[in-house]
Amino acid sequence: MIKISIKYFIASLLLLFALSIEAKNYKGAELRTKESFLYGRFESSFKVAGKEGTLGTMFTYFDGNDTDTWNSSKWNEIDIEILGRYSNDVQFNTITPGQINHVRHHLVNFNPALDYHTYAIEWTPDYVAWFIDGNEVYRQTESFVKTLTRPQKLMFNTWLPAYPNWIGQWNEKILPAFTSYEWASYYKYTPGTGNYGSNRNFTLDWKDDFNTFDENRWEKATHTWDGNNCDFVQENAVIKDGKLNLCLTFPAELGPQDKRAPAVVSARALNENKIQIFFSEEIDKLSAEKTSLYILSGPTVTKAFLKEDKRTIILDVDKLDLNSLPSLIITSGISDLTGNIMMANFKSVVAPPLFSFPIKINVGGNPALGFIADKEFVTDTSGYGYMEGTKGGPFNWQILNTDDDVIYQSEINGMAKYIVRLPNGIYRVKLLFAENYFTQSNKRIFDVYLQGNQVISALDIFKEAGAKSALIKTIENVVVKDFMLDVHFAALLERPLLNGIVIEQISTGIESHSYLPSKIHLDQNYPNPFNPDTVIRYNIAETSFTSLKVYNLLGKEIATLVNEIKLPGNYSSQFSILNQSAGGQSSQLPSGIYFYKLVAGNYTETKKM
Repeated sequence: MIKISIKYFIASLLLLFALSIEAKNYKGAELRTKESFLYGRFESSFKVAGKEGTLGTMFTYFDGNDTDTWNSSKWNEIDIEILGRYSNDVQFNTITPGQINHVRHHLVNFNPALDYHTYAIEWTPDYVAWFIDGNEVYRQTESFVKTLTRPQKLMFNTWLPAYPNWIGQWNEKILPAFTSYEWASYYKYTPGTGNYGSNRNFTLDWKDDFNTFDENRWEKATHTWDGNNCDFVQENAVIKDGKLNLCLTFPAELGPQDKRAPAVVSARALNENKIQIFFSEEIDKLSAEKTSLYILSGPTVTKAFLKEDKRTIILDVDKLDLNSLPSLIITSGISDLTGNIMMANFKSVVAPPLFSFPIKINVGGNPALGFIADKEFVTDTSGYGYMEGTKGGPFNWQILNTDDDVIYQSEINGMAKYIVRLPNGIYRVKLLFAENYFTQSNKRIFDVYLQGNQVISALDIFKEAGAKSALIKTIENVVVKDFMLDVHFAALLERPLLNGIVIEQISTGIESHSYLPSKIHLDQNYPNPFNPDTVIRYNIAETSFTSLKVYNLLGKEIATLVNEIKLPGNYSSQFSILNQSAGGQSSQLPSGIYFYKLVAGNYTETKKM
């Protein structure tokens, strides 16, 4: 009789748990292999939703058995996670026994939400490496890699983490959201006998082009957990038009369909002549750039331009009074990419932050010594602040090499970015560091990027300054063209930190072209290796005569792909080993290594393919 009561009690608990799952306000999706794999190379081509508060993933995970699943001492996981709050960041992570995270935020020169890119994980007994578009971008070889010994399943999901410090501010206006996968593949780890991947140590086991659902290989998840603000349902994992679509939706709108019109998320004055409008989803360029749709009480809108992200409109307007900003009315007519038309929207315009220079921020701390208090950055409202990370301090010990001890006694560690909204111009930026935790070198190492350019490589604060000692890194001639200073932190070992930031204004008056590249850049060709075709992408920041040429190993010019004046923009050229001119006749180039060289004004860069 007692046994029957216990069984009834357990069954009741399971029923209540199931009901609680159904009560969640949003529905996501997860696909996982039925088979588990020990080591190998995992690849997929996918495009994420790119909406703040959401997460699109590819990862491997040891799900154990009934007793092992939530046992943190046996945790094994390798992640590629793309947070919708960032437009130029991919997060890599290994989670080892004890549920210990080893995170790197990797800066990329593309928006993961705009196009498909190939992401890969190589997992071996000695290292874990991550690849983007065929190029290795990060590798872990530390001792913790040796603890990744349990067979793991390949998984994909899109969901709503319940951690705003990590994922950003949630706004349900962005729904529905879709992460789309073109294909997935698995290569066995076959050292010495393979034909693919690093050192040709991997051999293809299978590839799925997602033309149909392979129920022998995959299963759709139907679960959730406390840190997930949605639950996974099978109806939101759909193969359609040769792609796997993982959907994040309202409960009544399941599947890869969008029946909701776009909405305005925020409207912000950038300066006296520009307003930036951010929409809930990608919008149609032709309808969005009609200036007649935008009405201000007073100033006239003279131009509307849709930025590359297809969600941001920049309005050129007559002079604004920043102390008394007009309201903005957007009349009906703007449509999304599926034809849903937005009704009229009314939005208050947020004023730009009014700083006096130099700007001094006590990162992680309170106002002190002329430094303003730190805050967390919220996209819709903030003028500055950190993205991700936790506060450390205030510590009560003396800091060497400074009189400003209090600034170095607080910090944010584990941060991904620091953002400051600024007028366009040229700045001197000082980054303030102190190592208040480790007491030897090679314990905390990280890179720092400003405006997409690496300015600090493999920073080891202790190695340079010692423990509890001030270290200042000064970066000159930092150009802001899009009204925002972006400081990006990328871990090599342990969690990056920052104690303070000082920004000095050098000059103003740089014309805003926020929809154009801020720097010249030559991408690695893709695919690489290739046969017979490959694509070379490059960015031009200023109008210049541009050439893009291909050479063989002997330095002989094989092909001229570009040889003309180029305006600022993002470009791509295709190269093929077929039908190249050789002695006036058409031929096929032999397999081998080639070089391609970009020359734009005084800028030159060469890459190997």
